[in-house]
Amino acid sequence: MSQTDVIPAPARKLGWGLAALVVAGNMIGSGVYLAPVALAPTGSSSVIGWLICGVGAMILAAVFAGLGRFQPDADGLSDFTRRGLGRFIGYQTAIAYWGVCLTGNVAVALAGTGYMAFFFPQLAEPLPAALCNLVLIGLTTAAYASGARVAARLGAVTLVLGLLPLVLAIVAGALAFSGQTFSGSWNPSGLPLAQSVPASLVVIFWSFLGLESAAALSRLVRDPARDVGRASVGGVALALVVYVAASVAVFGVIPAGELATSTSPFADLAARVFGASVAGLVAACAVIKALGTIAGWTILGGETARSAGEAGYLPRVFGSATTPGRLPLTNPLINGTIMAVLVVATSQPTLASQFGLLIGACTVLTICLYALCCISLFRFSTSPGWRALACVGLVFSVGAVVAAAPGNIVPAIVLFTVASIGWIRVRKGAGPRVDPVSTTL
Repeated sequence: MSQTDVIPAPARKLGWGLAALVVAGNMIGSGVYLAPVALAPTGSSSVIGWLICGVGAMILAAVFAGLGRFQPDADGLSDFTRRGLGRFIGYQTAIAYWGVCLTGNVAVALAGTGYMAFFFPQLAEPLPAALCNLVLIGLTTAAYASGARVAARLGAVTLVLGLLPLVLAIVAGALAFSGQTFSGSWNPSGLPLAQSVPASLVVIFWSFLGLESAAALSRLVRDPARDVGRASVGGVALALVVYVAASVAVFGVIPAGELATSTSPFADLAARVFGASVAGLVAACAVIKALGTIAGWTILGGETARSAGEAGYLPRVFGSATTPGRLPLTNPLINGTIMAVLVVATSQPTLASQFGLLIGACTVLTICLYALCCISLFRFSTSPGWRALACVGLVFSVGAVVAAAPGNIVPAIVLFTVASIGWIRVRKGAGPRVDPVSTTL
């Protein structure tokens, strides 16, 4: 395609309500649907981790609300860190976040395919699974190529459908909850909670990735100074309530030992209480929600690459400073191709372990970017309140990374190292130095 073929900006900007649904939709996806299986070793004591991560996510959402208020015209995470910490950190943020969006999308596609295997067991095989993943990514890439608003509405509509299995799970838990089952699954590993709970935080926080969605989409919302904060906090609050209720429900009905071997925990919960037909409905909604989550992350990946292209961090096929705000059609096409390559690369017999590595690496890398955004907020403001909030968010982010397994930290180190080498090329075309902007309320 020619560089002049572009996707027009939406005729109408997104309101904070629709943006909040995009934020929640980007969080309530593959993470929560598969979380009970990943958290089975921690058991029902993982509720503690959900609350810790929920509080941390709310704090970070408030940080992004502050960033949106101080820098309403900033074009995503990389622009926040560029303005606050300089061009090199902005470049690192852009490359890292772009990578998170693409690899995270592949993980979500894998989860959606896994739930489709509830109906078509053949999809559990590597080749059919890979083909299914390619179809899911192709559909959402096409939706984004049709316009950001189309993909945003797809994410909002599928959020409603995606909440259905969680609502059914919560209702099922309320009807069949067993205190004995819940307490019996409290700590299956036998490790002290001081060890088991921190180790589960990275797995849990994967479900909160996307809390920054409205800030990253500042170009598309009507009033960034007001709407970014409302969308971020509102989306996280909705997700937190759903997560805690669903976690209590599933661990209160199904023992942790059985959850460890499940491939569709919420469908299994529905089957125990409502029967096989409702279980099928839950699995179908999980697949539809995965599609919406991919759509939301496709927007973020495309917008991040566009912003990076305009800043000179990526080639002009992703975006050009000569036509700011306009998305070249080559942007989603290249992103879709990269994700397709990742799908094929992960289509192996060890898919489950690779899925775990993907979400662990994505979570650690994203939390590192959140930490940089906290530092940026500290530099933007001279207000003690905002600076205190930034410090608390930074402490939480650093603590979460420290608690992660070394295998989840290494990919982040590798990516930052490779990006640093790429900085040599970018620096040749560097413009004037951008100093942080200090603003007070």
